Amino acid sequence: MNQGEHHEVRDEADRVWSGSWVAERLGVELVGDDRLTGLLGLALRRNPKRAHLLVSNVLGKHVPQSPSVVYDHGFELGRRVRDLLGADEARRAVVLGYAETATGLGHSVADGLGPAPYLHSTRRPVDGLTPAGGFEESHSHATSHLLLPEDPTLLTGDGPLVLVDDEFSTGNTVLNTVRDLHERYPRRRYVVVALVDMRSAADAGRLEEFAREIGARVDLVTAASGTVRLPEGVLEKGQELVARYEPESAARDSSAGAAPSWPVGQSPAHPGQRPRGARGTARSALTGPHPDGDGTDPHVTRVDLRWPADLPDGGRHGFTPAHRERLEDALPAMARRLADALPADARRVHVLGFEELMYAPLRLARELERTTDVEVRYSTTTRSPVLAVDDPGYAIRTRLVFPAHDNPADGSGERYAYNIAGAGFDAVVAVVDSAADTPRLHAPDGLLARLAAHTPQVLLAVVPSYAPEAPHAPERPSMLPEPLRGPAFSSYAPEEVGWLLQDLSDVTLEAPTEEREEAIQSGGAHYAESLPVEYQPSEQYQELFHAALDTSAARIAQAVGVVTETVLAERSPRPVLVSLARAGTPVGVLMRRWAQHRHGLDLPHYAVSIVRGRGIDANALRWLAGHHDPRDVVFVDGWTGKGAITRELAQALEEFEKTDGIGGFSPEIAVLADPGSCVRTYGTREDFLIPSACLNSTVSGLISRTVLRADLVGPHDFHGAKFYRELAGTDVSVTFLDAVSARFPEVTDAACAQAKDLLATDRSPTWEGWAAVERISEEYGIHDVNLVKPGVGETTRVMLRRVPWKVLARAGAGSDLDHVRLLAEQRGVPVEEIDALPYTCVGLIHPKYTRGATGADGKAVTL
Repeated sequence: MNQGEHHEVRDEADRVWSGSWVAERLGVELVGDDRLTGLLGLALRRNPKRAHLLVSNVLGKHVPQSPSVVYDHGFELGRRVRDLLGADEARRAVVLGYAETATGLGHSVADGLGPAPYLHSTRRPVDGLTPAGGFEESHSHATSHLLLPEDPTLLTGDGPLVLVDDEFSTGNTVLNTVRDLHERYPRRRYVVVALVDMRSAADAGRLEEFAREIGARVDLVTAASGTVRLPEGVLEKGQELVARYEPESAARDSSAGAAPSWPVGQSPAHPGQRPRGARGTARSALTGPHPDGDGTDPHVTRVDLRWPADLPDGGRHGFTPAHRERLEDALPAMARRLADALPADARRVHVLGFEELMYAPLRLARELERTTDVEVRYSTTTRSPVLAVDDPGYAIRTRLVFPAHDNPADGSGERYAYNIAGAGFDAVVAVVDSAADTPRLHAPDGLLARLAAHTPQVLLAVVPSYAPEAPHAPERPSMLPEPLRGPAFSSYAPEEVGWLLQDLSDVTLEAPTEEREEAIQSGGAHYAESLPVEYQPSEQYQELFHAALDTSAARIAQAVGVVTETVLAERSPRPVLVSLARAGTPVGVLMRRWAQHRHGLDLPHYAVSIVRGRGIDANALRWLAGHHDPRDVVFVDGWTGKGAITRELAQALEEFEKTDGIGGFSPEIAVLADPGSCVRTYGTREDFLIPSACLNSTVSGLISRTVLRADLVGPHDFHGAKFYRELAGTDVSVTFLDAVSARFPEVTDAACAQAKDLLATDRSPTWEGWAAVERISEEYGIHDVNLVKPGVGETTRVMLRRVPWKVLARAGAGSDLDHVRLLAEQRGVPVEEIDALPYTCVGLIHPKYTRGATGADGKAVTL
């Protein structure tokens, strides 16, 4: 094949542009360089911020393309960067590519630049390897990108940093990455590289402004430039089209469909073509079937590439010039093994890479194309869900759907391969790394089976996954378990939250309230060593919950919006939400939903245990530090009372940094309501009824309070909790979330305006709640602040879990206290109305025998 083919992008006047279907229906226009329509097509996807998708014809992701065309586009961009920098600066440069779409492009740019080492972001964490950075993609479904270089000094130099993405549109992803890395490792020069510059006029000046802001030079190098003109209402029209065509697309997901008219660079097989090199039968150069697969499919053949030992499979952990030399030496022999394994009559072959694994399959495909007369095409599988429409004017003609097969850290889900079904390939070579060579790959609904339905022969080539050892192995097991997720643990959907807990559902931990409190007092036991019997609400109480939810859903939705917007603006544009189980967990889920609703972000969210007097779960912190940048972690709770947990968290994180040497975690909690003025990040400081405080597990995913007991939780275990599956009949966890989320659209403008106002004000904690608690403690002769529980949420907890003495209610508090009054009536607890009470109500734990009264250390208070 002519490796310079991409310099002569074909005149498409006599062809159907693969963006015409979308353009005609939505009125979308590509305006700019003449090459744009050759480089890009259009498709549709389900996305709250942008329905249309620019589909590259030369990236090697969604559209099968000549591997030489794909590689040479990146290589030439690298040459242009080298010319821009000059030889001296080029030798000091580091290239950073973005997962998943630009991992191969970035590597090709690094090759063109010359001696530059290469790193790409990844969504695959390595236990014990501390991230050197990370980011989220605001426009994408995919998030939690980590930077995991094996060499911790790779990003610390002051030479130019070259950042490579497939397109430069708003620039948010790249600029946020530069801002984050510049704070850690400042340098004088950055170069942004993309196939296309598609910035709007509004975004065009941001790059220069950003460069001035950080005091560095930032250049942009692209193959073509232009913009997308979008008519009014295009998002709604696009969403309507997706809704209309999605059922039809799904019905065709596994069918071959008609042979498409392929975009630029894709020609049909040539019937008279002869291979230049002799090839053997389809069983040469093979190993046996996969030990975990059934190995019986006659259409799937395994090829042993003999990948060089200890050669990285790509740039996930860094790829040096020395690695590049070893790969160049090994490529001819590996390509020969592939050629020998192809069917003798194969004329048209597709090499299919795997998500982030783009470069190794690309180089193998290019070498196969270079050394044989076979027509070779290349693309990769992807996480990105795109609508398929079988029309010549649409970029995604067909779609294969299959389950994820590499045990991803963020949970399983669907994966996709586009434009392969119906393309008439004589063979498909699937190239995966060993981490993805799992039973799911070989399953009846797996990728290999999907491919086998559309081609006479499937070859499987496995590249060994390269995982560096952690530089300092801790004196504890390197593998902490993955988070528990619903429906196996909790009634929440698996993507809503991952629980960094161990499941103690089979252990009997409950005792009647009075017996439990007696045990705590008589033996000095800790409250976290047992559980109270779950309160079973009466029909009247459940009616109160639903009435309160109807009344306060919009109020809560606005508070969720305010606190989430504050976090995104002030704490991190890519926060990792970590809720304090269990009261904080519904709030964390709602914040995650708001980020999806307002910004199209898919934020990671975990729940961890914190125990008064014992601190936060250190193993959960270790897991978080191994999978995310601690500086992106935002701890989330439901509300503040007098601020005890706020102080507990700060002390625990300080101790953790001393013992483990891991810093970066911020003790600043984000809460929905801060009536005690204990935190800076909140949705409101009003003390009103949050319906999730009315109930226990049945509004918290059916999860118990957390448990910390030495005979159940070892030094290398997460804290424990129980999943009350038997209470599913009364579970309102999702009902609560859905009711609040449904009000997001109507409160969006008000929440954003309120958050903007708050960001401009002094929100320093006054701790006025703590002062009020001290005063009440003295006035009522209690003399211990730990027996005073301020606020609607804390008072509700007293009524449900403790032995209450009194409830102090602010005069005229109204319906926010209906449920408290009902509980007080059921338990025979007096309610006293007080003027000028800073909280809506305060619950007092019985001060004489202290059943239910626990001190700051979590143990019983004896008066």
